[in-house]
Amino acid sequence: MKANCHNFVSLGTFLLPPSSSIYTTLKLVSSSSLSPLFFLSPVTFLSLIQRFLADNLAGISLFSFLLMEKFASIAALLLLLCFPVAFSGHDYGQALSKSLLFFEAQRSGVLPHNQRVTWRSHSGLTDGKSSGVNLVGGYYDAGDNVKFGLPMAFTVTMMAWSVIEYGNQLEANGELGHSIDAIKWGTDYFIKAHPEPNVLYGEVGDGNTDHYCWQRPEEMTTDRKAYRIDPSNPGSDLAGETAAAMAAASIVFRRSNPVYSRLLLSHAYQLFDFADKYRGKYDSSITVAQKYYRSVSGYNDELLWAAAWLYQASNNQFYLDYLGSNGDAMGGTGWSMTEFGWDVKYAGVQTLVAKFLMQGKAGRHEPVFRKFQEKAEFFMCSLLGKGSRNIQRTPGGLIFRQRWNNMQFVTSASFLTTVYSDYLTSSRSNLRCSAGNVAPSQLLSFAKSQVDYILGDNPRATSYMVGYGNNFPQRVHHRGSSIVSVKVDRSFVTCRGGYATWFSRKGSDPNLLTGAIVGGPDGYDNFADRRDNYEQTEPATYNNAPLLGVLARLSSGHSGYSQFLPVVPAPVVRRPMPIRKPRVTTPVRASGPVAIVQKLTGSWVSKGRTYYRYSTTVINKSPRSLKSLNLSIKNLYGPIWGLSRTGNSFGLPSWMHSLPSGKSLEFVYIHATTPANVAVSSYTLA
Repeated sequence: MKANCHNFVSLGTFLLPPSSSIYTTLKLVSSSSLSPLFFLSPVTFLSLIQRFLADNLAGISLFSFLLMEKFASIAALLLLLCFPVAFSGHDYGQALSKSLLFFEAQRSGVLPHNQRVTWRSHSGLTDGKSSGVNLVGGYYDAGDNVKFGLPMAFTVTMMAWSVIEYGNQLEANGELGHSIDAIKWGTDYFIKAHPEPNVLYGEVGDGNTDHYCWQRPEEMTTDRKAYRIDPSNPGSDLAGETAAAMAAASIVFRRSNPVYSRLLLSHAYQLFDFADKYRGKYDSSITVAQKYYRSVSGYNDELLWAAAWLYQASNNQFYLDYLGSNGDAMGGTGWSMTEFGWDVKYAGVQTLVAKFLMQGKAGRHEPVFRKFQEKAEFFMCSLLGKGSRNIQRTPGGLIFRQRWNNMQFVTSASFLTTVYSDYLTSSRSNLRCSAGNVAPSQLLSFAKSQVDYILGDNPRATSYMVGYGNNFPQRVHHRGSSIVSVKVDRSFVTCRGGYATWFSRKGSDPNLLTGAIVGGPDGYDNFADRRDNYEQTEPATYNNAPLLGVLARLSSGHSGYSQFLPVVPAPVVRRPMPIRKPRVTTPVRASGPVAIVQKLTGSWVSKGRTYYRYSTTVINKSPRSLKSLNLSIKNLYGPIWGLSRTGNSFGLPSWMHSLPSGKSLEFVYIHATTPANVAVSSYTLA
């Protein structure tokens, strides 16, 4: 937006921490010559004024302040200069579009024909092969080439939440399709990573060996071992977060792809049961993750988080009761949080449960849900600086928790304040802080101030989104972007040679990592644009994911609308009753080297009718691989998952080209009668 003096009126949206020195600073500047002003950036100086107003002249707008006689000299100077950098608005739609491109740069696997980040190519094409499972796909989490399951699942959950809340705004910006594609890239991988009800692969690659090398993902030579959790090696936090991601994503696809939506929800049910029944921290089972993504908060927050998302996806009372019955014991009503991210989910759970309460869904759990809401509002108040324990801010106004990738907490907190602002507006309520009641608009203004800081309204005038604005990081800690594209130069980059040739370069990255949100400045707004400064220049998918919803919301302006009117239709899917110990309902059927076993794994009643869920296992008993398998399934009266279908014939899923000797394939179907008749029609042996 071109600068004009009218913009002075709209700048009163920053919410900065109090400082007793502001009044003295402003008096000194206003009573002396104007020369000191030239040592401050316009944004920094306006921030000083905003902080002064918050401390001393509550209710006075910036424009009114500038007209006060005692500060007339400051007003005259600002009106004379009308600095473009200070008064230009941000293009949130453009930032939204760029932020989605970053997810395409992080893709692993076979890239699609419509891939827009063209300097990337296929990678990780043998992932999972050594473990006998197809784990091709998914996302690299940050600047390395490891696929970490816990932060990847949180990334997908937050992208899905953004679409659920702000799908209309994403569509208005032309980015709903790209957002859904980004979610599906993650959920397609999770389906592969969850081959059995109580098995989930949670990591591919090893951070230690990966960090020893600096290579493009397309030609990495590092170990690609796959690590999993199972009943003997549990991981409730990992399984719970993945259940949340699948449940949230099932809402996204309910209208556009109902069959896929039901498949995701089926996986979510199984993952939650697995997480709840076999409890334990995932990093005690996948120990190689401890150095990089240690689960400090444990798994209780993920179990509550998953239950909240499963309730929102299924509308089933079981999950609402789980929240009401376990909220106290699992810390949902006890923890007063000042952070939200891939590890600690309590603030997110508290926000969702507060939404259920405001929607009138609490029922007999209302007393417990009110305690959830109190903790949610503690978090919101601490962000605004109006609570009993407030979150630290930098002098420029950015919330600050830690030096290493602080932006992850900024974007996730901004998302929660954005949705909670809209929840309060929809329920015609105010935020209750220890400093008094706060209008919902202040929460949205807070989120805007943080996003504006990220996009360049900060003391350094630096955009921390790569490719946005004129001054952004040029030497990002990212293997793919820092090494020339394999499409430009196919010369092999060795493990250690990449450090010598590319990591140590002082020049800008050869590939622009458009849309990436880097780690950001320290607690004093300082930032060093160096590739070896991984604490500040490394991006991450979970930095960007929460920002999708915030940018979509800000791009729509400040018009009020009800967030309680969902973008997708109200769910009607019912959750099966807790799975009992499976029992064989049909004998083992064999057709030559192929054996088929069916089991009843669950049943439930809906509208007076009993439905049954059957798990069917196809076993290759031949010493050779099984190819071109065709199954005949008769007397099937419901949906089926885990097979490809052509007319009335069923075959191996699209991602499985053959069934190796001694291996098995499982598929699931649901209907309201006895088991279907499953038989082998044809096959070939490799």
